[in-house]
Amino acid sequence: MILSPIADADLPQVLETFARALPEGSAAALAFARLRGAVPRDGAIDTPEHRAAAVALARRLGMATLAEEPAAAFSWDGQVLRTESEAWVILHEIGHFQTVPPKRRHLIDFGLGAGPETGCIAEADAACAIDRETGDREEQIASLLGILWEVELGQPALLALQEQNWLEGWNRPGGPAHFAACMDRLIKLGLVNSQGRPLAKLRD
Repeated sequence: MILSPIADADLPQVLETFARALPEGSAAALAFARLRGAVPRDGAIDTPEHRAAAVALARRLGMATLAEEPAAAFSWDGQVLRTESEAWVILHEIGHFQTVPPKRRHLIDFGLGAGPETGCIAEADAACAIDRETGDREEQIASLLGILWEVELGQPALLALQEQNWLEGWNRPGGPAHFAACMDRLIKLGLVNSQGRPLAKLRD
């Protein structure tokens, strides 16, 4: 849910203001420049081709997949990713798979508790293995990594950037600074390169 909706007419100025606040030449600035151009082509927001590319990436990273809705059980049951979702949802789960510490990689919903797509909510919440603050930090970097994969795969990542509230606080220093800090975290984890592009690796 978008916390502060941005009118289409205002979006170019919002993006320009946000971009100017990022350190020039940084990975964050380079990634954001690509994000600004990641808009729907011919109105295509979520296509079978988008979903197929997301599923292929999941398999490339070692995730087994199942063509079933997450509401049937879990998005990630510790072994299998359910893929009857929008492409951006699949990529978000991939972001979690890459960013989660190895000891929680095979827990239901990565030990974060039930996600919005999960059907078996009680079971997922029972498997939660971290505190809320840690979960929030992981959610942020998984969200950003999923969005970077959207850009890499030629998908309309700018929509996800708004829907996942990365433009919240666009007119204050804290918004761009948070984006840059999360990019730096992904780089330190070895999951993004110095050009702000995602890498097909897992957190050690």
